[in-house]
Amino acid sequence: MDSLIPYSLKAGASVSDITPEGSHFLFGYPYVERISTGVHDPLLSSALYLSDGREQVLFISNDVIYVNKESVARIRSAIFKRTKIPASNILVAATHTHSAPVTAEVVISMNDPVVPRVDQEYLKFMEDSAIEAAVQAYHNSEDAEISFVKGDASGMGTNRHNPDGAKDMEVPAMLVRNRNKEFIACMLVCSMHPTILHEDSTLYSSDFPNYVRKSLQKELLGDHCPVVYFTGTAGNQSPRHVTKANTFSEAERIGEIVSNAIKLKVSENVRFTSMASIAVDRTLTDLPRRTFPSVEWSENHRNAKKEQFEKLKKRSKTSQEIRTAEVNWFGAEELLFLSSLTQTDSLEEAYDNCLPAEIQVIKVGEWTFVAWPGEVFVEFGLALKEQFRNISLITYANGELQGYIVTREAHEKGFYEAGNSLFDYSAGEIMIGQTVELLKKLG
Repeated sequence: MDSLIPYSLKAGASVSDITPEGSHFLFGYPYVERISTGVHDPLLSSALYLSDGREQVLFISNDVIYVNKESVARIRSAIFKRTKIPASNILVAATHTHSAPVTAEVVISMNDPVVPRVDQEYLKFMEDSAIEAAVQAYHNSEDAEISFVKGDASGMGTNRHNPDGAKDMEVPAMLVRNRNKEFIACMLVCSMHPTILHEDSTLYSSDFPNYVRKSLQKELLGDHCPVVYFTGTAGNQSPRHVTKANTFSEAERIGEIVSNAIKLKVSENVRFTSMASIAVDRTLTDLPRRTFPSVEWSENHRNAKKEQFEKLKKRSKTSQEIRTAEVNWFGAEELLFLSSLTQTDSLEEAYDNCLPAEIQVIKVGEWTFVAWPGEVFVEFGLALKEQFRNISLITYANGELQGYIVTREAHEKGFYEAGNSLFDYSAGEIMIGQTVELLKKLG
């Protein structure tokens, strides 16, 4: 490994523990009263600061299921007051673990009697901890150099609906080290739902990302080196078809697949550089609201999906097929609920809370990171890769969209994700168009 001098890049990283002290409802699986009974691995807020001497950016990842726009605004504002880093240059995302507390009011949860409202005390603790991690990362900055690798994590999961369907097994990673060649941080993007742990797990956990971090720290980075983990276009990506059980040992196995993909690339002749420029841009965009079917149609649709699930539960020999049918039934239940809400103005608050959607672009050296809110289908990330090289789409970022950004196929086939989406399937194409415009502006 070699580097270029003189140094112009500066970097710093830090981590805060955002694990609640007490017991909380664990959010992510419908109709299950799942109360935490302990901690398996601490929930983290991980921050990476970069500056090229002209532009500075902060990447912040939090082990929660969502970070809403209000939280993002408060976190950005507090960081700006203490560091003068512009809000537009701060990316705040969730890893989307399903083993953490409720951190956003999601309209479909109004139909789920077991889901509590957001605990404002925990929310403030999470925000304050993220702010401290970011500010400490800023103060930790030192001369640095970076390298990018792109691993192949095939085997970590598949398309949720069809194992042979669209998927993205690439895991881009940015490695950051100091003048003494000691690692400062590793930032990576993985396009897979962190949902190996299911309803029977009642421990706080970041799911398999925990093992990605631990493995990289143990075998490459050093025990205390921050790993800033982002979830990419995982909306229709799941480990469901590759896991043997919903256990921590399986989470460890999948985590090792992801970490090994990075370690394998680092073992090659990786070139570091300190001469990396940074550029940032963003835009706010409205998204087309969905036209919901009638309550009568939605009720018939719900009944059909439930009947299909009940039949498969009795006849199918594969748990994956049963689970897919079950979540499709959940989606149909949620669609029926949303259709009923359209009879009044009950959805207006949800739209007001998540729109306009923010699209953020951060270019670091040869790589570009695009940040979208929402649970985004993998096809949109693949579409960007077809047009631009060295690009990665980070999701669950800078707010949430009350659910999924789906494809036309998902809408027409009545997939689970389309059932609870608040937006028309054209929303993803609109976000692609807006993103392309930003990327062209940045050159």
